[in-house]
Amino acid sequence: MQRTFKQSVVLFFKGMAMGAADVVPGVSGGTIAFISGIYEELLASISSINFGILKLLKEEGIASVWKAVNGNFLALLVGGIAVSVVSLAKGISYLLTNEPILLWSFFFGLVLASVFFVGKQIAKWNVKTVIALLIGIVVAYYITIVEPMVSSEISIGYLFLSGALAICAMILPGISGSFILVLLGSYQLILEAIHTRDIQAIAAVGVGAIVGLLSFSKVLKWLFAKYKAITLAGLTGFIIGSLNKIWPWKETLSWRENSHGEQVPVLQKSISPMQFEGDADLIFAIVFAIIGYALIVLLEKMQTNKIA
Repeated sequence: MQRTFKQSVVLFFKGMAMGAADVVPGVSGGTIAFISGIYEELLASISSINFGILKLLKEEGIASVWKAVNGNFLALLVGGIAVSVVSLAKGISYLLTNEPILLWSFFFGLVLASVFFVGKQIAKWNVKTVIALLIGIVVAYYITIVEPMVSSEISIGYLFLSGALAICAMILPGISGSFILVLLGSYQLILEAIHTRDIQAIAAVGVGAIVGLLSFSKVLKWLFAKYKAITLAGLTGFIIGSLNKIWPWKETLSWRENSHGEQVPVLQKSISPMQFEGDADLIFAIVFAIIGYALIVLLEKMQTNKIA
């Protein structure tokens, strides 16, 4: 679709919001894409990338390929994500270390608001949509509490699968791709592969991510085309179930050592602010949750007024 300059700027900032979410382990950029109204266009754009574009490139040139894959949209979105990751990574890492409750509270309010935003897009509720909602809740919640796998050596095939599953999680609203890698037991090994420049391992993950992205986006696009209400209900349930992962107050049950030799939480359980050891920051947490919630309300208003 053709966008005005103002709409292009808004799209770039949506990309930045997706990038900021992806930096936070446990929050999916797909959630931001969904609640900002660009999810279906993103799926359609990604799924349009196939072997047919090579023929189109040969016959009609790069301009036709760019139009066929919605190049302007993808370029603005990827540009926003890249800028956000580079510019906000240190700041968000600082907040995760020093003000985790406030950061998680902001994202909790943001994602909670998205539940209502996505849910009200379902035109008619029936038995099928309720079942899809419940399945989404159960699956996502289970993912947040399952014990991560532990492995010191993983095959190339498993790295390929890890890349494919992680990228699928990234475009699904709810759970982040990095969290899926932790569950699969391949997160640490992939980080080490990057640091040691293990080309074979990196290539396996990269190819898996590409295959997963192109194939899964087509599946989601088909589901939206054929079973939109059921798909929306399932995704709404997935977002609800994932709220457990970003609940601000946690008790850590197990730890792992990251690539810098630091101990970081792996398995946690949600607890009441009253049970939290230390300063629960309850008042500020509520304020930040309200800010996150209000941001989604603002995005919805912008969509309604055709600004975005």
